[in-house]
Amino acid sequence: MPELESHLIDDLSNQKAFFIDMDGVINKGNSLIPGAKRFVDRLKEGNHKFLFITNNSYYTATDLRNRLASMGLEADENCFFTSAMSTANFLENQNYGCRAYVIGGPGLRQELESAGVRITKEKPDYVIVGETEEYDYMSIIEATHLIQEGARFIATNQDITGPTPRGPVPACGALVAPIERVTGVKAYFLGKPNPVMMYWARKKLKVHTRNSFMIGDRMDTDIVGGLEAGMTCCLVLTGVTSRHSLKKFPYQPDYIFESVDEIDPDRILSKWDKRCRK
Repeated sequence: MPELESHLIDDLSNQKAFFIDMDGVINKGNSLIPGAKRFVDRLKEGNHKFLFITNNSYYTATDLRNRLASMGLEADENCFFTSAMSTANFLENQNYGCRAYVIGGPGLRQELESAGVRITKEKPDYVIVGETEEYDYMSIIEATHLIQEGARFIATNQDITGPTPRGPVPACGALVAPIERVTGVKAYFLGKPNPVMMYWARKKLKVHTRNSFMIGDRMDTDIVGGLEAGMTCCLVLTGVTSRHSLKKFPYQPDYIFESVDEIDPDRILSKWDKRCRK
């Protein structure tokens, strides 16, 4: 990160910021997890900065706001950060005005177009894959040919499955797999656990790692992504990770909570503060 930009973020780093996964942390399907609204209310009352951060690239910020509102939790559109946004930020800074063949939903397409990416199958610089309801054999063939012809391969996230009320369904990682197998080219994923997603999220809030808290339910995306980005990591047990399964991971969170309802944003300490107090 450029020295001037680092200095700017340091100057704005006195306020705590919370980066909060959604499914398994705030909600399960179309229902809020008990205590989630109380936690968000505490964040608002304490004037703490926060973002809901999700690997799902299909939905727009408006979609996500409306989804939470339907469950009784009000949040501004600016309170959401998706893997589609991370992908758009990455391309805007790496190759502004580039061309891309896109297999993805409205959230991804909207963010890419806003970042100046031209969506086309004519000599694209990139093939980009995200969650979509329009994945078919012809799109796989087209993506395969374009990558073999020199297009670079990126994707929004490596999640193999995503949650639905009826059970798990294929997510971006599953859609990417056949293209990788045929071309022999591995996609570069811009969502969690890639620390670059945490970087862009922190940049959006203009906060420093020292005061950044990642709250999630998955050790293999939320916690390791926050850890590698230098954040203080809080695991909640309302999603996929249990206390028993936690033991198998070589890395551990800084805090473990039964749910976000237990988290007091005013009193929780960053890993840096905890070290100073020892």
